[in-house]
Amino acid sequence: MDDVRLNIDSHVPSVSEARLSSILDTAVDGIVVMDGVGRIMVYNHACERLFGYGSDEAIGQNVRMLMPPEYSDHHDRFVESYHDTGIKRIIGIGREVKGRRKDGEIFPIELSVGEAETPDGRQFVGVMRDLRPRKESEQRMSELQGNLIHMTRVSAMDEMGAALAHELNQPLTAIMLYLQAASRARPDVLPEATRIILGKAVREAERAGSIIQRMRQFVEKREPERKPHDLRKLVDEAVELALLGNRNPPRLVREYVRDLPEVAVDPVQIQQIVVNLMRNSIEALKGRAGAQIRLSIRPVDNSVMFSVTDSGPGIPEEILPTLFKAFSTSKRTGLGLGLAISKTIAQNHGGDLSVEPGGKGLGATFVLQLPAPAADRT
Repeated sequence: MDDVRLNIDSHVPSVSEARLSSILDTAVDGIVVMDGVGRIMVYNHACERLFGYGSDEAIGQNVRMLMPPEYSDHHDRFVESYHDTGIKRIIGIGREVKGRRKDGEIFPIELSVGEAETPDGRQFVGVMRDLRPRKESEQRMSELQGNLIHMTRVSAMDEMGAALAHELNQPLTAIMLYLQAASRARPDVLPEATRIILGKAVREAERAGSIIQRMRQFVEKREPERKPHDLRKLVDEAVELALLGNRNPPRLVREYVRDLPEVAVDPVQIQQIVVNLMRNSIEALKGRAGAQIRLSIRPVDNSVMFSVTDSGPGIPEEILPTLFKAFSTSKRTGLGLGLAISKTIAQNHGGDLSVEPGGKGLGATFVLQLPAPAADRT
């Protein structure tokens, strides 16, 4: 038996002492017994796990060693005040405080303090519970609740977006018809300069209608449909969507190989990947001079590879292990679902989504690999 830790004379332990030692060392919570001036007399196994000090390091030391400075600096004064006045400040009251581990880590604990009069004088018993698991659980639940609320808003916005696109499409169609009718007026009625302006207006209205149609297709719910598509066209349409509302878009460099094989894909799902990658690159380039995004499409073996390379700072090494996991994000806003969903879409198409993190002056490169149809393979 470790009779020093129980603060008893050296002798063969009694049955009650053996039971007490067993209880102390099997307790889940940390238990410390201190004398009247705060020296540690008993320090159980749970305390060793909690604070990192062994019993041989803790017993005989002032309990201040287990406290961060904001507590330890005032501890002795509180003990003296209690001895002088008898006013209890924390005795008999459970409360949340902070502890300090041997390695310097500060962590939250729930502390309850009791006292007892013994033949050796007044002693105090502190029972401590590690609050880190509870705090982490509460944080995860809070984040999950926030994510669920956000997802509800996103779902509502999807429905609103589809309805808005439908409603705007009708007046835009009417505007185009009116403009086309006006531009067909007789030359003696409509000056050539006005005719040119009307022609430009018609083209802009047609472009607006095309964007709204693509937005409607992008947000509406439907069954996946895979057909052969030219990846270059899908990428260009998605890039236009990703740049909507961006007043200072980055410089785009396109490197598309000619005579590419078509890929059998669901166009909206693949465009969803492109939009996610583009928006991530735009986010990484905020506030950076010479912002540039390089888009590349090329055949490699039996696949078609699409890559997005930005001139940003690259991806920090500590983020890489969770980059494609759901609800993992380094952004201030967002769910952290974009890359996880994008990778799943790519893999469901028989391909993959990977990243070259860059760093040290190089931007990140995301690579989407899609298999080419068997008929196009040689």
